[in-house]
Amino acid sequence: MISAITARAAGRKQPKMAAAILSKQRKLLKLFTQFSEVYGPVYSIYLGFTPAVVVRGLKSIKEVLVNKGTDFAGRPQNRITDVISKSKGLVVAPYGQAWKEHRRFTLSTLRSFGLGKKSMEDRIQEENMHLIQAFKNSKDVLFDPHFVLENAVSNIICSIVFGRRYDYNDTSFQNILNLVHENMKLATGFWAQLYNAFGFIQFLPLPHKKIFQNVDVVFAFLGKVVEEHKETLLPGEPRDYIDCYLEELKKKQEEDGNKMTFDEENLFSCVADLFVAGTETTTSSLEWCLLYMLKFPEIQEKCHEEIDRVFGNKNCLEYEDRERMPYTQAVLQEVQRHASVVPLGVSHSPIRDVHLNGFFIPKGTVIITDLSSVHYDKTHWKYPHEFNPENFLNENGELIKTEAFLPFSAGPRVCLGENLARMEIFLFFTAMLQHFEFHWPDPTSPPDLRPVFGLSQAPKHYKMRIVSRKKK
Repeated sequence: MISAITARAAGRKQPKMAAAILSKQRKLLKLFTQFSEVYGPVYSIYLGFTPAVVVRGLKSIKEVLVNKGTDFAGRPQNRITDVISKSKGLVVAPYGQAWKEHRRFTLSTLRSFGLGKKSMEDRIQEENMHLIQAFKNSKDVLFDPHFVLENAVSNIICSIVFGRRYDYNDTSFQNILNLVHENMKLATGFWAQLYNAFGFIQFLPLPHKKIFQNVDVVFAFLGKVVEEHKETLLPGEPRDYIDCYLEELKKKQEEDGNKMTFDEENLFSCVADLFVAGTETTTSSLEWCLLYMLKFPEIQEKCHEEIDRVFGNKNCLEYEDRERMPYTQAVLQEVQRHASVVPLGVSHSPIRDVHLNGFFIPKGTVIITDLSSVHYDKTHWKYPHEFNPENFLNENGELIKTEAFLPFSAGPRVCLGENLARMEIFLFFTAMLQHFEFHWPDPTSPPDLRPVFGLSQAPKHYKMRIVSRKKK
């Protein structure tokens, strides 16, 4: 990506400008750090063609997300999000009555299908059997774990939203996952920024059109699923999220008429948001987990030892076992901190004129919360720039909590799938390490921890060698 970025201290005045040219997006976070050293934790920038305010450091980010969470609960709107979601759904919808109703409904529905309960754990354990078998089938070859991890993670949200799972060799579903993954990268690219700035290029045969082509295919897939649900829905017996939404839609039509916020466009956007958000970042987190185990085999061995000690004669580890596994929990949290999978969170926007750190921020301004600045802050971490599980352990080896750990953001717009993601990461990771050792195949070329930057930071695709562990 090639784009200009300029910065100044936030506020009504316009002090001296700083400018740089970005040749690669991964330089962005480093540049944000450099700007904060000059302008402080809150400053204005032009990121590509979009004016924005960057917020860094725990104190300022907490002010935005928590203390003034409602003031900053809006989402910036642009041409890309308008075309893709019509500014509806759960993730990019503006803060207001429609968003509140849909978030409430979605949380209630997810809980009714097991979110935070043993029944959700059972779904994950069932999927674990398929995942472990896929790994066993790949023991004799160098294996890229991305595709089976993505399929396994997506099957959890698919079981809740669609009422079904998809086999790992289902090429049609694999294509949908690939298109979603591709759009996560394209949406932050130069051509997407250009389209947001200059709408007239919509009709030109430029790379941004690939985003919309992918969306059309994904929404056609979702449309087919929704139509199948309409044809087979039994009133009063909802099987999944789509059934629940269709029943709620009918109820609202009868009660509210034209005042209702529930409609089929919102259904499609909510389903798409749950599908994408429930797949992409958790998959990336698990890929990072395995890559760090390949990079640090001594840490992998310590996880094996703790898993063996707690596992005992059980058929599988349970989520409640995490309380007796401080080291493994520390490893998983350190992966999320050090990899910082969503380093800039999802952009916010004030719903009214507001002041932040003494600066005036107009309504509608794009707010970028640099969560990575908190995760690498030397005032909060013993080892801010190195991967070390001791960042989450005290001198007695006990797990410690810190408010400087924000992998799911915070406040009114906190990720609604946080509890599900935590459960998935723990259960999938411990199952994989219970059954296998993972080895890097080339000792002359160590694992590359440099991320691929998109809406989330994923590792580059890699291959590993799998060895079955003997039961102890």
